[in-house]
Amino acid sequence: MSLVLDNLNVNYGSNEVLKNASIKSLNTGSFTCLLGPNAAGKSTLFKAIAGLVKPSSGSIILNDVDISTLSRKERAKKIAYLPQSFHSNVSLTVFESILLSLKHQSAWRVKQTDLLQVSTILEQLSISALADRDICDLSGGQQQMVAMARILVRSPEVILLDEPTSALDLHYQLSILSAVKELTVTKKIITVAALHDLNLAAKFCDQLALLSDGRIKTQGEPEDVLGLSVLAEAYKVTTSLELTSGGYLYVDAQLAG
Repeated sequence: MSLVLDNLNVNYGSNEVLKNASIKSLNTGSFTCLLGPNAAGKSTLFKAIAGLVKPSSGSIILNDVDISTLSRKERAKKIAYLPQSFHSNVSLTVFESILLSLKHQSAWRVKQTDLLQVSTILEQLSISALADRDICDLSGGQQQMVAMARILVRSPEVILLDEPTSALDLHYQLSILSAVKELTVTKKIITVAALHDLNLAAKFCDQLALLSDGRIKTQGEPEDVLGLSVLAEAYKVTTSLELTSGGYLYVDAQLAG
């Protein structure tokens, strides 16, 4: 299975947001980071893949099928999108909310295996202690974690995460990205996440794609992308690429003089 974007163009009125944006084949079990400064078009790109905005031209191909030919229901089953901000006023416990998401696209009869799946995803995201809490009583960061659990428990073919760590502290950032990485591989999902932290991207992602000025400027493995001048130019900084004592890539960024 693979996901390909070919010369995607999206306009909001006269404002051209995506301009022939192309992403080479993203394969099953891969975790890709979509990099780019604010207002680069990352959220628009995700919304186009999820079917929330209509491209003016170009194509999105999932497993050799143009997804514009799929019904909304078929598309929603294959592609899960977690927007940058999430809030819920639903009067459900965390456990009930995740279980409801799991059963939404299958028979409503709850099986023991369903309960086990929900418990497992809560444990993987280190939020088991929230299981009996009402969603409306949670903090914004906790609600974001629950929203992530609701997506991961469904095991779609493609997961799109728009800045999933922005409201989380360091512990939960590492917890959520570790779980996403593990489930991407074990459940053979194609995952794309927009992240601002280059070092988290280097630590967890198989490849990076840089979106700037509505175009994909480069795509490749972290060690090939993070040292490029086009990355520093996009963020208007100077960078140097180093290795930590643990063998991880580290980007040292400074404001451009």
